[in-house]
Amino acid sequence: MSHPYRPKLPTATLLALLAAGLAACSTGGLQLPNLFGPSQPPPAPEQPAPIPTLPPAFPPQDLVGRWGLAAYHKEEDRARIETAAAGQCKQPYVITLGPTGGVMMHLADQATPSELRLKGAPGGKTYIGPEGEPGGTQDRLVESFDGRVLILRWMDPEVQGRYGTMVYVRCGPEGGKRPAHGAKPKPKPKPKPKPAPKPKTEPAPKPAPKPVQPPVQQQ
Repeated sequence: MSHPYRPKLPTATLLALLAAGLAACSTGGLQLPNLFGPSQPPPAPEQPAPIPTLPPAFPPQDLVGRWGLAAYHKEEDRARIETAAAGQCKQPYVITLGPTGGVMMHLADQATPSELRLKGAPGGKTYIGPEGEPGGTQDRLVESFDGRVLILRWMDPEVQGRYGTMVYVRCGPEGGKRPAHGAKPKPKPKPKPKPAPKPKTEPAPKPAPKPVQPPVQQQ
């Protein structure tokens, strides 16, 4: 049985046609029907819930005054740096109230002070920083505050690495020492009862004066 004549294409021609078909698929020239309906965009990632701003553990007025300032990078140096900060009261760092009720303090790498806010957060935390959500990169966390010594830690790790943990020691007798931030105040001792007053005793009557003998007249 004879077969009809089929012309054979050169191998180079076949390779060229195959390359053209692949190029059409990659550039969108060849569109295949979507058998499963229109494609849906991937769901957006869930955003973390914002941290609520709560009342701070102490009012801004508690920070007003003159402070000796120093910093440490190792926790074991804290006691020594507190002493060094107290020695800086010859050139104190002054904190004042801002025009809208905040405190005037410096941010990192800032030559002039800005009005900062005291922002409370869950867990009894208090932050000091500009307006915005507590715990921002420009905020400082209040590690402890007892009315005399204030410890602040920068939230930005790069800034914390350069500046260290800030220690403020109040200069002079300004502001009495109060319980540390986060600690429960100790109950005041009950006053001791006063002893009952002793009954008054009347003084003993004085003895009557002796009669005076008149002088004897001589005749």
